[in-house]
Amino acid sequence: MTPEELVTAASPDIGDLGWAFYFVPETGAMAEELGLDMFRFYFLGRGGVLGDVEATVVASAFGYFEPGLVSQMWESGKEVMSPREAGRAYHLASAEHGRRRLSGIEGLEAFCAAAERVNDAADPVALPLYAGIRSEPLVDDLPGRSMQLLTVLRELRGSAHLLAVRAVGLDAKTAHWITRPGDIAMFGWSEDDAPPVTDEVRSLRAEAEALTDRLVLPAFAVLDDPGQQDLLTGLERIGAALRA
Repeated sequence: MTPEELVTAASPDIGDLGWAFYFVPETGAMAEELGLDMFRFYFLGRGGVLGDVEATVVASAFGYFEPGLVSQMWESGKEVMSPREAGRAYHLASAEHGRRRLSGIEGLEAFCAAAERVNDAADPVALPLYAGIRSEPLVDDLPGRSMQLLTVLRELRGSAHLLAVRAVGLDAKTAHWITRPGDIAMFGWSEDDAPPVTDEVRSLRAEAEALTDRLVLPAFAVLDDPGQQDLLTGLERIGAALRA
């Protein structure tokens, strides 16, 4: 399998599975224990790896949310706890989800080894959200570590994709509108905010997707054939467990 084929095969599962813990009841319960609701925990936890920054910085790193919504969630969340503390708690929530859902799955050690090689080889330059979460320590147990690595690699591709979107000349709101038109309200937008979506815009969106693949390719290219298989087999098994 070529590195390009590996990226094509692995990226959908990484994207789908890396956020599996975001809105489950257990994460909501952790949020309540911290004095937050689930949505504020998402913003403060996911963005907390950036530190105690202005809301505009978080909005620029997240990319697809209406900036006013980011500001509201971020500032009200900061009144309850510090962003760095929330970021570490959110990273732990990822691990806890893995412990609940992935214990007993075969091959997690090999999956973690392959995923860590990809993570170690990735270039964090110009990818601030990925750079932040990559700097957080991983737990030692395999179920928790596997889930955390999925979350980290999801931020790798997500950050690279946002960079690619801007590089081809699209704004993030338009790119999001094309990809997830049914989720615009959840991201703080209204129908009145709808951008024009032309064939040219759709072509730029496809160009951004291809550029994203090229940006993450060097990280995945470090895996040899056994490593590729360990990564893909792990994704398959983890996916079955998380989707069950």
